[in-house]
Amino acid sequence: MMHDFLAAHRGNLIERCRSKVAERDSPEASFEETEHGIPLFLDQLIKTLLVEQTANPEQSRAVSGSTGGVKTTRSEIGGGAIRHGRELFCRGFTVEQVVHCYGDLCQAITDLAFELDEPFSIDEFRTLNRCLDNAIAGAVSAFTHQHEALAAQDEDKTFNRRLGFFAHELRNLVNSATLAFLAIKEGNLSVTGATGAVLDRSLVGMRILIDRSLTEVRLSQGMPSLVRLFSLGDFIAEVRQSASLEAKARHCVLRVSAVDPTLAIDGDRDLLLSAVSNLLQNAFKFTQYGSEVRLNTRVTEDRIFIDVEDHCGGLPPGDAEKMFHPFVQGDAHRTGLGLGLAIAQSSVDANRGTLSVRDVPGVGCVFTIELPRHGMPAPGVSSPLAA
Repeated sequence: MMHDFLAAHRGNLIERCRSKVAERDSPEASFEETEHGIPLFLDQLIKTLLVEQTANPEQSRAVSGSTGGVKTTRSEIGGGAIRHGRELFCRGFTVEQVVHCYGDLCQAITDLAFELDEPFSIDEFRTLNRCLDNAIAGAVSAFTHQHEALAAQDEDKTFNRRLGFFAHELRNLVNSATLAFLAIKEGNLSVTGATGAVLDRSLVGMRILIDRSLTEVRLSQGMPSLVRLFSLGDFIAEVRQSASLEAKARHCVLRVSAVDPTLAIDGDRDLLLSAVSNLLQNAFKFTQYGSEVRLNTRVTEDRIFIDVEDHCGGLPPGDAEKMFHPFVQGDAHRTGLGLGLAIAQSSVDANRGTLSVRDVPGVGCVFTIELPRHGMPAPGVSSPLAA
């Protein structure tokens, strides 16, 4: 009978399963050392088969679980398989390898029975299949739960990290603004003086921080793009107006090239505004004191290029390849979250454009947004892109 066969060849079956795992180049896991695995399942299978030979065969369901996986976690096999699935997850197995572990045992039993010409009844095969089905269901369920829990934990860590950075930076800016305001109030200082400049920079910094965070939330949540046709000239004028205040606070000179009024962009204006603003903020942050930051536009037959040039002195070797990664900050300037360039990259990507950086050794670097070129419709003519 099957239970006698399994008991007599238990060690052989375990060894065959181990060999099959090794052949697949799976992570190392000793079946003898794993408490909840094939050895335990074999014992539970033997116990199930023995109970089915008694006067109350239905009691075997307490060991094997019911057909179809109903309440498998309350059976001995279900409980053992759950612990086994957790162990395999911790050892680095994949969900496919979890299933293969039990499939290997079924194959080992079938092969050895054929080699020894050992006959089994149909009912015994049904019991074997039921036990395997419930064991696989329990192990996979536990494995999936562990995987999802780990993914959720990683997501929470990322969220908490970003929230912590945001709160830290916002607190510093609020503290600076508060101290500057109190000094101006108590000392009757002019807001146009050095203390007023501190207050100005703090307020600008808070606006930047909040704008970046709102853009990042919108991108991460997959909110639909608000695509429409808009004037490149009006867009650059709006960027210039807000950036001029920051340039003054950073003691930089902002120079903006003239824009052909007939040029247009078909895209999400808010996301592109965020992208260009982040590039300018990055330029103001790293450019040398009193130097220039330039915002230029140029065109080809079918493309529009928006360049942001700074005078940071050039990039260290290897920085250009990693500077668009989140939380990457310059070696000499570790203020801020290190998210500005990553947000700019995502904003440009969402507009079917490209963002690149070119190092000018000894001078600075040039960030370039490349977008499809469009033209503004003639007065009185509606644009199909805007419809």
